[in-house]
Amino acid sequence: MRLANRIATLPPYLFAEVNKRIAAKRAQGVDVINLGIGDPDLPPPAHIVEAVQKAAAEPAAHRYPNYYGLPELKEAFAHWFAGRFGVSLDPQNEVTPVAGTKEGLIHLPWALVDPGDVVLLPDPGYPPYAVGTLLAGGEPYAMPLLAERGWQPDLRAIPADVAARARLLILCYPNNPTGATLPDLTLFEEAVAFARQHDLVVVHDAAYSEVYYDGYRPPSFLQVPGAREVGVEFHSLSKTYSMAGWRLGFLVGNAQVDRFSHALDADGVACENLSVVKALADLKTNIDSGIPTAIQVMGMAALNGDQSWIPARNAIYARRRDLVCDGLAVIGLRTPKPKAGLYVWGQVPQGYSSQSFSLQAIDEAGVFLTPGDSYGQHGEGYFRISLTVPDDRLAEAMRRLKGLKL
Repeated sequence: MRLANRIATLPPYLFAEVNKRIAAKRAQGVDVINLGIGDPDLPPPAHIVEAVQKAAAEPAAHRYPNYYGLPELKEAFAHWFAGRFGVSLDPQNEVTPVAGTKEGLIHLPWALVDPGDVVLLPDPGYPPYAVGTLLAGGEPYAMPLLAERGWQPDLRAIPADVAARARLLILCYPNNPTGATLPDLTLFEEAVAFARQHDLVVVHDAAYSEVYYDGYRPPSFLQVPGAREVGVEFHSLSKTYSMAGWRLGFLVGNAQVDRFSHALDADGVACENLSVVKALADLKTNIDSGIPTAIQVMGMAALNGDQSWIPARNAIYARRRDLVCDGLAVIGLRTPKPKAGLYVWGQVPQGYSSQSFSLQAIDEAGVFLTPGDSYGQHGEGYFRISLTVPDDRLAEAMRRLKGLKL
């Protein structure tokens, strides 16, 4: 008996391994403060929780849900998107729900990438970008994100032969893990031109678009002229409404992909110019049975309800960001204050690697910091701290880190 080759190529998932390390320390009696995963600790507003409770009591909630998502849910997201970004979406053809953006990002390459195709990935970057690529038989190509370039990829540096084989270009702003934001739409405009030149699809991961500070508001890739013809964008209710445990997000856009012209629609009729959004939606009908109806109703309540909770929530994250950055500055660690996202990205002390600093922090202080090289080779020399930890625990973590023998 043997495993499939696709499993042999997969690395252990970062935070699954993190949990093992933390569990081992806790078994030794160590009070570990986990500053790793971006798992929102602030619960959703009460009206969102009440909506799922009420929906779960309905008999229909226990039957198979709509494979493509409730039309009312897709309309709610399109309405929210138009109000937030000024971009009108066709709810039925340009919006599809996913069971969290991680699931969508893993499955999207299955619809677009054949064995041997290249996927252009940010490095450092969210690990599922590479995982989805490998599972589809594709070849990940790392685009370095460097501090001197504002953590933006240099599309002109991608070799011509690599670009010719590329099917996807993945971007993420506000960026995970670096917290970088875009000062304007220039990178998105360059990505549209690059996609047209090389006949590929741009995938923008906008999971952190609604976590922002200091007057900054992240843009959408779809705000750029021509973006909808070449690209799509993921949005996450996990980060926007603290619904991480409920697994609901969206893929939006309408990039036309001629290579799928041979595909069949749900009725077995040949499709022409099948869009990326529809390709993923059709793929998912063969993988899962849709998102539970009660969770879809919960998402509608979040999108249609009072949005004033978001700036109030962001004020809490901003306070935590300042607590962390100011605390690290005391011990000489360079950690610029991000304008968006849930993370502080800092440089390790001189003489340390990402791994050695993370190990010393958990061994000496009982504080877990995610080593930057977990997100790719260009994350070496950095660490990431999540702000999804109560203020008192963050303050205690900073106090403990001051005692490190650096």
